[in-house]
Amino acid sequence: MLRPLLFVLGWVFFALGFIGAFLPVLPTTPFLLLAGVCFSKSSPRFHAWLLGLPLLGQGVRDWRERRAIRPRAKLLCSAMIVLSLTLMWRSQRIPVPVVWGVSALLLGVWAFVLTRKKA
Repeated sequence: MLRPLLFVLGWVFFALGFIGAFLPVLPTTPFLLLAGVCFSKSSPRFHAWLLGLPLLGQGVRDWRERRAIRPRAKLLCSAMIVLSLTLMWRSQRIPVPVVWGVSALLLGVWAFVLTRKKA
């Protein structure tokens, strides 16, 4: 019963991570790591597929093997978070509670990423 749920969650997290690669508001790395965990528990085939992806797989492998994030990924993550926060805080259309909530989430993700060792 748990394996099908983890499999579906793996795809949801993968989709969010993929979308996050193009949208500055969504972080890519945490969602791909979650997808890797879900696939590792539900489908060895898709876990191997995720690890074998040319652009995304290496980051998941680095995390799995050494709990490390590559410097380029940290830099890109930092740039996207700063861009997202800047655009969000300058927008007049986003409700203030949403701005504060998303800001707290992004700052938490940023702190997590910056405090991981380098791959």
